[in-house]
Amino acid sequence: MAISDLELETIKPVAELADFVESFWMIRSHSAVEKEIVVLPDGRFDIIFSYAANESFHATLRGLDTEADQTVIPAKMVMFAVSFKLLAIEYLLHIKVASVLNHGYRLPADFWSVTNDDLNDFETFCHKVSLTMLALIKPGIDSRKKKLFDLIYASNGSLTVKELSEKVFWSNRQINRYFNQQFGISLKAYCNILRFRASLQQIKAGKLFPEQDFADQTHFIKAVKKYSGVVPKELSKNQNDRFILLSALPKK
Repeated sequence: MAISDLELETIKPVAELADFVESFWMIRSHSAVEKEIVVLPDGRFDIIFSYAANESFHATLRGLDTEADQTVIPAKMVMFAVSFKLLAIEYLLHIKVASVLNHGYRLPADFWSVTNDDLNDFETFCHKVSLTMLALIKPGIDSRKKKLFDLIYASNGSLTVKELSEKVFWSNRQINRYFNQQFGISLKAYCNILRFRASLQQIKAGKLFPEQDFADQTHFIKAVKKYSGVVPKELSKNQNDRFILLSALPKK
């Protein structure tokens, strides 16, 4: 199945959700056969609502990924999802995802009252789920945490732990305890994933050299291989559009 057999679309959240939601996204397969893909780490966790030709409607929480994951898109599959920033775990969903690092679990069938019918129209789905999330936001967000995540995302993970610690007046030890307890990953490891993700646009354009504050070419190649399983040259070729995140990136 070629990428032309897939509908891919993303929508940005309303301003009131911008601290918690990275994007809404959908994949709709028009093919009668499954497609093998590789899911790349992107620094997000997701709540996914889906059904397919041989699968009933269900909702899934997918934790952070720290490595490439080979999977399949089932035939005639429809998948609508919310990709979250890390602040949402504590202040919107009130959960910890450390236990679901590199995997996920099924959510209750009536989660957020989303049904199979809500997957007919993407914009309507986004509006309905946005209203639900706006009602769930917990007041009193820790200003240090908000500033920390603002800096992490604005820099695409390029700031060091020491620099972040100094800017938010929060010790390295406390930040890493928070990250490991809440997310199952250290701050440095998370920033490395964001740097890898930021490099995907240049790799898609065939620029196979470091542009995201990697020390040198060797470190760049090592990081790309760690998170994708292949070297930058092979990743850029993206044979059969199997690296779905790379395929979904807009052309520049």
